[in-house]
Amino acid sequence: MTFEQVLEKVRYEGAYPTRAQAEEVVRAVLAAFGRQLTGDEREELVARLPHEAAISFASEVPATEPLTGRDFVKDLAARTAGTTATTRWNTSTVLRVVAQLAGEELIRRIIAQLPPGYALLFGRAELTAA
Repeated sequence: MTFEQVLEKVRYEGAYPTRAQAEEVVRAVLAAFGRQLTGDEREELVARLPHEAAISFASEVPATEPLTGRDFVKDLAARTAGTTATTRWNTSTVLRVVAQLAGEELIRRIIAQLPPGYALLFGRAELTAA
C-alpha cells in the first residue's frame, strides 16, 4: 500500500472530510505511536510502512516506559489539543490501517509488548485474566 492509499483508507474509514485532515491525523498518531514501540517489532513495523509513514513513525525516540493505551490516547489528545473521544477515534482509525499493513503475526507481538489498552485501538479484542 502506498502512502496515498493509506491516507485514502484512513480518510474513508475515519470519515475525515479532506485528505489533508487524514494526513494530519496519520502523522500525529504514527509519531506518538513511535514513542511507544521498541525493539524488533519497531524495526519490522518501519519496514512494512510506506516511506512517508515510516518517517513519521520513526521521528520520535521511544519512551523509556510506554504508556497504557488509555494514557497514550490522553497524552496524544493533550499534544494535539483534541478531545479524548476524538483522539481515540483518530488513533483507532490509524492503527487499524497499520494493523492491515503489519499483518496479524506482527500485530500480535506488538500488542503483547505494550501495556494494556492497545488491542482495542488496533480493532482487536483485549482478553484479560479474571
